[in-house]
Amino acid sequence: MLQTLRNSVLLKVFGLLALTVLLCIPLGQIESLNRERGRSQQEAARELAATYAGAQTVIGPLLVVPYVERWMEPLRDAQGRIVGQEARSKEMAHLVFPDKLHIEGSLAPQERYRGIFRIPFYTLNASLAGAFGAFDPATLPSSEKGSTIELKPPYIAFSVSDLRGLDGSPALQVGAETLRFQQRLPGLADEAWLASGIHAPLAGSALAAWQAKQPLPFQLELGLVGQEKLSMVPIGEETTAHLTSPWAHPSFGGRFLASERTVTDRGFDARWRVSALVTSAREEVRSGMKGANAPAALQSFDVSLAQPLNVYSMSTRATKYGLLFIGLVLMAAFMFELFRKLRLHPVQYGLVGLSIALFFLLLLALSEKVAFWLAYAGAAGASVLLLAVYFSAVLGGWQRGASFGAFVALLYGALYGLLASESNALLLGALLIFGMLAVLMLATRKVDWYALSTGSGKPAAAAAGAQP
Repeated sequence: MLQTLRNSVLLKVFGLLALTVLLCIPLGQIESLNRERGRSQQEAARELAATYAGAQTVIGPLLVVPYVERWMEPLRDAQGRIVGQEARSKEMAHLVFPDKLHIEGSLAPQERYRGIFRIPFYTLNASLAGAFGAFDPATLPSSEKGSTIELKPPYIAFSVSDLRGLDGSPALQVGAETLRFQQRLPGLADEAWLASGIHAPLAGSALAAWQAKQPLPFQLELGLVGQEKLSMVPIGEETTAHLTSPWAHPSFGGRFLASERTVTDRGFDARWRVSALVTSAREEVRSGMKGANAPAALQSFDVSLAQPLNVYSMSTRATKYGLLFIGLVLMAAFMFELFRKLRLHPVQYGLVGLSIALFFLLLLALSEKVAFWLAYAGAAGASVLLLAVYFSAVLGGWQRGASFGAFVALLYGALYGLLASESNALLLGALLIFGMLAVLMLATRKVDWYALSTGSGKPAAAAAGAQP
């Protein structure tokens, strides 16, 4: 009875299934380690954003016309009778957006390190050109009947989400006048989120042209450092932008995608064109002047310097195929045992499964130091060599060990194909499973499983050929 149980194919199959499930434990630990390392990378990015500069959102330039509205309000006594008048006033600001705004710039990529983690940064060198239309103070809205408007000195406002990223002081030319930016203007209300930007009071010929109700052409030269993502808010009546960069892996996002873009191994070239008719960015900026904070998500067009290959996401994706991979390798070892009339101990199956699980840990460790494809080749090569040498002894011949190693190498190649072709991963994975099942079914289509279970039979085809 004991001998029958030892030779039972069905019992061994159940044992291999249990072993495969048991090996989910180290695979789960490796996947958890992958996620932890990925979170550490994100934490490194946050630390660099806190100590250097974060992602940047560019708003402006725009013309701000502050004014004071004054009016008289009846003064009443305790019985509600009018006994006089009381002077009231409130400070307000009117925003003048550019008629046309064109952004011409280039993104120079760079990488900064936090420990072993590399975080992409960029330096934007851009020229923002446009014009403000003629402004008539009579068009300022009044909120109180019979009130009077008192104008205060106007200024140009420009906002970026992280002022630490400014590379020097932006150069602003308005008409023939060169204006200088200040971090904060006296009397600017604290509750206005635009107060966190930089401001250039109109002066000289620029102020005279504004007072004469003439258009104000401008040009702003900007140097800006940011982390990974650049967002630009289309505040012009018509906003156009043209950005180039040697970064070959851009990610375009935001409310408006690039109307034209070319991406090659030498970088990208992208153009945007946004009309005020299709965006509420102006209204969002105006509403931000009335609240304590800027709107949570201004409509913008974005470009990010995406990393061409995130080793932690790739390693996590590879680990998700780990159970399938271990099952296929154990199935191959079982087929060798079955057809070669060998006896493999459960410990040997366990060592084979652990060696495959160790491949994913080795892949993660190497990919932090070298390019992912080199890490994959190194980890796969080490795993194939180990299994080939091991099975040369277990299966009783180097040719058998080499053939088993070749099968495992084929599986590693198929897995890399799944990782490299993310858009076709489901199709390729389904074809791989179907192909392996088809090979197994065709190879065992004439096997007498009952005879093999007793340990005394041969494949049916061989038995049939031995009969006279």
